[in-house]
Amino acid sequence: MESFSVRELRTTDTEALLAFETRNREWFESHIDARDPAFYSLQGVADHIAGYLSDFAIGAWHPFVIVDCRQAIVGRANLKNIDLASGSAEVGYRIDQRACGQGLATLALRHLIEQAQVRWGLTQLVAFAYKENLGSRKVLDRCGFQLEQPSCNKSTGNERRFVLPL
Repeated sequence: MESFSVRELRTTDTEALLAFETRNREWFESHIDARDPAFYSLQGVADHIAGYLSDFAIGAWHPFVIVDCRQAIVGRANLKNIDLASGSAEVGYRIDQRACGQGLATLALRHLIEQAQVRWGLTQLVAFAYKENLGSRKVLDRCGFQLEQPSCNKSTGNERRFVLPL
């Protein structure tokens, strides 16, 4: 079985991240909102990484990549909108279509949970998944997230909110 690891995003990841995102563009867009077309260039990805690392430096995001034994990027995971005052953050992840079914989303989410607790001292994580994205919903369930029932006067569309108290 191939080994995988999770590490922080680096400025040197530009080419590998562009390859990952381009290879999986159609797959991702079938499950989540599409990225701006300008993203899919070396400059677009470099700007994206710089923004994420800038947000990391101020404590608003914590970006990670999942790499295989050859150090190729096969997934991403982020703590985003970190709010230390409320003790909460959102989680997000995306896995290479060719690597699905190997437990990488669960590995990534468990890493985010650990970082949220140990590094950031958070008390709650939130995730959003489209109703029809059953794979992501299974991962959230496996990691202890609970579906939050929408209020009767709030329209959430196809997206569902999941919460994990820490």
